[in-house]
Amino acid sequence: MFNKYCFIFLLLVFGCALTMQGQDITNSGYENGTTLNVLYRNDASAKIYANTRGYGFLFRRGKHVNAKTRSYYEIDVQNLRYPKEIRVVGDAVEKRRFVYGKINNVLLLRAAVGLQNTLFSKADNKAVEVRYSYSIGPTIAFAKPYYVQIYKTAAGTSNPKAALAVFDDSNFTDNNSSIRVVGRGGFMEGLAETKIYPAITGKFNLSFEYAPYTNLIRAIETGISLDYFPKALPIMARNPAENIVITFHVGFVFGRKWF
Repeated sequence: MFNKYCFIFLLLVFGCALTMQGQDITNSGYENGTTLNVLYRNDASAKIYANTRGYGFLFRRGKHVNAKTRSYYEIDVQNLRYPKEIRVVGDAVEKRRFVYGKINNVLLLRAAVGLQNTLFSKADNKAVEVRYSYSIGPTIAFAKPYYVQIYKTAAGTSNPKAALAVFDDSNFTDNNSSIRVVGRGGFMEGLAETKIYPAITGKFNLSFEYAPYTNLIRAIETGISLDYFPKALPIMARNPAENIVITFHVGFVFGRKWF
């Protein structure tokens, strides 16, 4: 839930920023984007994507260096899951699904600068333009403790009591019948205990731009990202914390260009 609410909020913020960008492209001349041999100096775009460890949203602002190359900066937010996560339905009244053994919900906030180059230009407005790009920049991982609802039976009693707890490898064992996980904790649980893990991120993308007008951006983009954490990032108990996270992604890019 922590990742979901933060993702929705940032999606709205970046969406509004993209909508408010600059000029009206329908009044930019050159047959309103029907002429191929026009170089728009500026562009702004957004990307909604899924990767092998989660999903995210990206805002990108670019400027042409020459006819084939453009520089850009971008802001990117995504949740980060562990590959072995399995959700199960709890026995609590709310029937909240939870991930047994999870110790942190993780949200990544990235910033980067990069270059994009054109491999194959469009022959006409119905063709596809192929580009590649690479970027590097800082990342902050927000790790919020993952609370679960438990029933705990105290020594010498038979009536279990409801409580909230973070997964503890010393107590949550197969042989300990006094603790039973029954559901996920609330969104606000653990928010004040959020920890920050700095990182550096590098990306390589390959995009296929197919917009019918030259002053619009419509593309499918795929690629690979590498995040390096000097201090290892813990997500699941009984699994090693990670210094290096590699993900593959694919997403839809939409935006506009102007002079």
